[in-house]
Amino acid sequence: MKYKRILLKLSGEALMGNRQYGIDPERLFEYAKDIKEIIDLGVEVAIVIGGGNIFRGVAGAMNGMDRVQGDHMGMLATVINGLALQNALEDADVKTRLQTAIKINEVAEPFIRRKAMSHLRKGRVVIFGGGTGNPYFTTDSAAVLRAIEIEADVILKGTRVDGIYTADPELDTTAVKFDNISFKDVLSKGLKVMDTTAFTLSQENNLPIIVFDMNKKGNLLKVVSGENIGTKVN
Repeated sequence: MKYKRILLKLSGEALMGNRQYGIDPERLFEYAKDIKEIIDLGVEVAIVIGGGNIFRGVAGAMNGMDRVQGDHMGMLATVINGLALQNALEDADVKTRLQTAIKINEVAEPFIRRKAMSHLRKGRVVIFGGGTGNPYFTTDSAAVLRAIEIEADVILKGTRVDGIYTADPELDTTAVKFDNISFKDVLSKGLKVMDTTAFTLSQENNLPIIVFDMNKKGNLLKVVSGENIGTKVN
């Protein structure tokens, strides 16, 4: 395997599958199988998952809700998704720990860096819920922050698109895909990979990002093996 320790970033919307809201158990099952495949090969896996399939703080603020209150609701949504993914992984016989940035001792461990790294070394998947624990920060920022803290080799951003394009490929059929691109070129071309805070943090810490289609079976294994899947930003 090219990468020994990875941080997998999943969007909450990815868990919806073909639904309009909530969690699709079938999609969870597919993700769990793909993650188990690389765990069995000795890859250490940490996961940050969004909450947009349940609630998004920014959307609440746009509709008149207090932004801080809305972001706290979004953090709780990521914990719900984390619990669902934990259950799916354990059904697939993968040892898993859920750690949260906000204390919910009855359902998850608090985030402790040393404990998280110990879990990873023991072959357990660590799911980080609750974002960064602070309002005004996205789960993209949480993903980069946790990846740096646990000394991950790479951030794998699993999406429904197979990489970064010159434009949105779902809207523009002439859009061209990049196989590799630098942090500098992403910024100069105005391409959307992560929010600015997360992207800058990744750039400053020389942490590569690979954007790939997580919904295609076998892609996760291919990326971790070093195959040219998706788009690599470094």
